[in-house]
Amino acid sequence: RASDPAAIKKLYDAKKRISQPGTLIASSIDDLAKLGLDTSQLSLVARFWPGQVSVVVNAAGVAAYLKQMRRSLAVRIPDNSALLQLLVQTGPLMTTSANAPGEPTATTIAEAKAYFGDKIDFYVDGDTTIGDRPSTIIGFDENSRITVFRRGVVDIDKLLAK
Repeated sequence: RASDPAAIKKLYDAKKRISQPGTLIASSIDDLAKLGLDTSQLSLVARFWPGQVSVVVNAAGVAAYLKQMRRSLAVRIPDNSALLQLLVQTGPLMTTSANAPGEPTATTIAEAKAYFGDKIDFYVDGDTTIGDRPSTIIGFDENSRITVFRRGVVDIDKLLAK
């Protein structure tokens, strides 16, 4: 849970992330706002959610343990109904890609277990992965215009044109 500093530390330790935060996922913008995220930026990108678009937003009001001392944090409302139901029950969760540093992302439970072993309390087989293409990542420039940081599975140009 994003509200549990010890759990977040365990995630970052397993991933060997010293200074780069993961992606915060939630079931709603309201849940993200409760963590101190900038609601003006969240409202500008609400049309992309639920979906495979992560958005880097100002995290000045967010607890330091979540953002690894950074000024921004990637957030997403996923488009997986089972995951959304879980998020309604748990509240926001911190996530990260399922790989060891410098290694390809795991696409099966067996690969994830090979990377992390018992550093992870339990594994959930969602039966699908996004394949070879990562999520799309967007954010804001200094003038609050949307900018693309990473092109991924979502055709962001098509979404931005709407």
